[in-house]
Amino acid sequence: MAHIKLTVNGKPAHAHVESRTLLVELLRDHLHLTGTHVGCDTSQCGACVVSVDGKSVKSCTMLAIQAEGVHITTIEGLAAADGTLHPMQEMFREHHGLQCGFCTPGMVMSAIDLVESHPEGLTEQQIRDGLEGNICRCTGYHNIVKAIAAAWPIMHKKQMPQAAE
Repeated sequence: MAHIKLTVNGKPAHAHVESRTLLVELLRDHLHLTGTHVGCDTSQCGACVVSVDGKSVKSCTMLAIQAEGVHITTIEGLAAADGTLHPMQEMFREHHGLQCGFCTPGMVMSAIDLVESHPEGLTEQQIRDGLEGNICRCTGYHNIVKAIAAAWPIMHKKQMPQAAE
């Protein structure tokens, strides 16, 4: 058994896990953060995406012991303490970027990283390309793309470039 110490959603966390335990299992089974979903067990769907030190990572591809000392943000850690949604969550809600909701946590986490890594703006094609690796079986992606485009100026406190409309 390995003892792991990390920061999850801004709070210190620790657990004793087997060395083969995946990060997604640590989050769901040991820390009871079930917003991170397991969709495929093969790293194809993106339902398990979380932020690890500011970068989106498929938590089914990372061992829990690799998370020693890192800062992880899950979907549960995005909203403010008063319940105010993160701008990406709010835009997904406003633009109907979800249906069943299963892919939504991973999609939102990937979208935040995508927007944060493009301070100059995003075109629709860049958004679509950036979503590769996240599968949604319900929406057809159109409203997800609209939600991400709408979140970009809020997150960067700017106007969205014309090319992305």
